[in-house]
Amino acid sequence: MRLKGKTALITGGAQGFGLGIAETFVREGARVAVLDINGDKAAEAAKAIGDKAIAVPCDVAKGDSVDKAVAQVLAAFGRLDIVVNNAGISHRNQPMLDVSEEEFDRVFAVNVKSIYLMAKATVPHFREHGGGVILNIGSTAGIRPRPGLTWYNGSKGAANLISKSMAVELAPDRIRVNAIAPVAGETPLLATFMGEDTPEKRAQFKATIPWGRLSTPQDMANAALFLCSDEAEMVTGSVLAVDGGRCI
Repeated sequence: MRLKGKTALITGGAQGFGLGIAETFVREGARVAVLDINGDKAAEAAKAIGDKAIAVPCDVAKGDSVDKAVAQVLAAFGRLDIVVNNAGISHRNQPMLDVSEEEFDRVFAVNVKSIYLMAKATVPHFREHGGGVILNIGSTAGIRPRPGLTWYNGSKGAANLISKSMAVELAPDRIRVNAIAPVAGETPLLATFMGEDTPEKRAQFKATIPWGRLSTPQDMANAALFLCSDEAEMVTGSVLAVDGGRCI
C-alpha cells in the first residue's frame, strides 16, 4: 500500500475527480477526509468508501469554514499528511463579457482563494510535524485555454503558477507542492465547459485530445497517488498535465 499510515484531506471529494482520488487513497492505505460544500453528498461518499473515510462539510471559499473543517479533520485523525485542493467550479462556456461579476468572483474564490485559505489552515501543522504534501488540481485550461472559458482559464492559470511558487517557498519546510492539470473529463463540470452537453459538443472536445477520449476520475487518482506518495519525494513544483497529449 503506497499511502499506508497517511492521512489526507480532499476538497470537493463527494463526486468527480475528488471522489476518485478519495477512493484510490483509501485503497492504498490512507485515512481520508471527504470535504464538500454539500455535506449530505460528502456523507454518502464517505459511507460508500468505508470506515477509513469521514465526511466534513466545507465551503472552501470561506476562511472560517476552512478553519473549522481542518480542525475537525485534525481532531478525528490526530495529524494530517496530504492536502488535495480539488474543489473547483466554472462559469458556463460563453463570451467573456457575458459572465457576471458575481460568477467571476465565485470562480476565483473557489479555484484560487481556496488554495490560500487551505494553506493558511494547514501549513502551520505541516511545519510543526516536519513536512507534508499539497496537491492542487489545476487544469489544461491554464496551459492551453479554450475559447468561451476566459475567466475560468485565468483562475486555473493562477492555480498552476501558485503551485510552483508555493513549492519553492515551502521546500525548506519539507512541504512538497505539485499540481495536476486535467483535460476535460467525465465530471459534473463537463456540461458547463461545453456550454451544452450534446453528442456534437462531446465529439468536438474529444477531437482536441490526441489520445481520443475524455479523462476519468481514475486517471486523476492515479496521478495524484504518485505525486502524494513517498515515491515522489524529489518531485515538487511540477504541473503534471494528465491530458492525453492535448497541450502539446
